[in-house]
Amino acid sequence: MNYQQLFEATYKGKKVLLTGHTGFKGSWMLLWLYTAGAIVKGYALTPDSENSLYNMIGGDNLCDSVIDDIRNKEKLVSVIDEFQPDFIFHFAAQPLVRRSYEEPAYTFDVNIMGTANVLEGVRKLSKPCAVIIITTDKVYENNETGVAYCEEDRLGGYDPYSASKAGAEIVINSYRNSFFNPSKYEQHQKSIASVRAGNVIGGGDRAKDRIIPDIIRAFTNNETVVVRNPVSVRPWQHVLEPLSGYLLMGAKMVMDPARFSTAINFGPYPSDALTVEEVVKLAISEWGNGSYDVLKNSDQPHEAGLLRLDITKAEKELDWHPKMDAQQAIRQTIQWYKNATAENAFEFTKQQISQYQQL
Repeated sequence: MNYQQLFEATYKGKKVLLTGHTGFKGSWMLLWLYTAGAIVKGYALTPDSENSLYNMIGGDNLCDSVIDDIRNKEKLVSVIDEFQPDFIFHFAAQPLVRRSYEEPAYTFDVNIMGTANVLEGVRKLSKPCAVIIITTDKVYENNETGVAYCEEDRLGGYDPYSASKAGAEIVINSYRNSFFNPSKYEQHQKSIASVRAGNVIGGGDRAKDRIIPDIIRAFTNNETVVVRNPVSVRPWQHVLEPLSGYLLMGAKMVMDPARFSTAINFGPYPSDALTVEEVVKLAISEWGNGSYDVLKNSDQPHEAGLLRLDITKAEKELDWHPKMDAQQAIRQTIQWYKNATAENAFEFTKQQISQYQQL
């Protein structure tokens, strides 16, 4: 059974609550769930720009959209109670490392308490529900030795963003042990997973201080790309890679909810990691022109220089494997920015999902 068949069999006609549905990753997930036939209710802030991916694909036509703050516990819990979801995918977050230095308390509030609020809503549900909470590859205490981190490794976080997501993981595990213990699944009927991925790229990302959106803005304005950390190594992957893992995780949680109430990594093969400078060069080549300069500024906030994920668990337990290497991911991403318009973004994005499912 391929992804398209499996996801339709799992999600068609099912109620899916999707937090953060107006964001970059959330919008891709919304469209994928829509094409699989799910009944989606979104809960998120207003899209952050007129040309957001959500607006370009006509997101309001794909779901019942609730615009509110994940920190509004009373509202969120009431939405969950009224909707009675079969699945929850929790994307809503403050997702940017550099912004977390500017607004640390806000970042902790959104990422930790927002997650607790979702789980409080789940605690009040009296029906089976599979909950997939999206954290990040940056939840690990990163000593930058080059060793790929596995799910049992120590959690940590130098910057506020990473620490907030590690904190969210601790909250998830506490709720899992205290209220949704896998050994007592038949009593509570909730399966709680945390999924760890990061450095995703893909069409429609407009965020500040992310390498691909920064490159596209520079290309569009005929400006030079400014590169902050040229030698930093990241597990780059196209957005559809982790999303396929999240959807697959949901399907497995239905089949064996106690076993898959766990944490799991989704990333590229370790050998596929590229430096930031290599990504910039590949993007320029695919775009057809452009230039870049390395920013020489020692006063920048700390960002990890090296990060790798061990995906053995996803490969063995989910039979999930990356379908694209970093070069293919960059090519797909740049092609989206070159070809997608307000008129065709829905169909073009849907086509990239369809093509991915056939790989």
